Amino acid sequence: MTHWQQRRRLMLGTLALGLAPWAQAQSPVPVDPAGDQAPDLPVLQGSTVDGQRLALSGMRGQVVLVFHWATDCAVCRDKMHEMRANLAGWSGAPFRMLGVNWDNLRSDLARYEALVRQTVPAPQRLISIWAGDASFQSSTPRPLHLPMAQLIDKRGRLVETYSGRIPPEAWDRIAALL
Repeated sequence: MTHWQQRRRLMLGTLALGLAPWAQAQSPVPVDPAGDQAPDLPVLQGSTVDGQRLALSGMRGQVVLVFHWATDCAVCRDKMHEMRANLAGWSGAPFRMLGVNWDNLRSDLARYEALVRQTVPAPQRLISIWAGDASFQSSTPRPLHLPMAQLIDKRGRLVETYSGRIPPEAWDRIAALL
């Protein structure tokens, strides 16, 4: 049994007992048996604080980590340093991070983004779209708990979903997909 199979079995057992409903582990999505037809990307598009339009569809051919977060989520903010380090480390690779910010007020995200622009080098900045914008569209409903992340491979398949802290194994999985 592989490490991933053991981990999944352990987490499914824990979830079945109802001991940790918040700790949803990675949940691989079945691969298209044909394997040759590109699947439809999950729908995700919106605008940044600066008014830039971003869409997941424009990132096909890259591994994408979609990070659902809010500025008032301490765990979300705590993960930003690790995410920025990985983003900078894979700057030459076909890898992108896209944040989906769930703040109630656009001004909260705008203040956070202004602070980030003053303190974080450009290659380490996570670009986020605001879920409250009229242009926001997503095939994923609002997460019950933040943070939540979705890993999408180069073909546009949703590979894994992480609820809560992103486990260290996720970065290994991303490296393998690159």
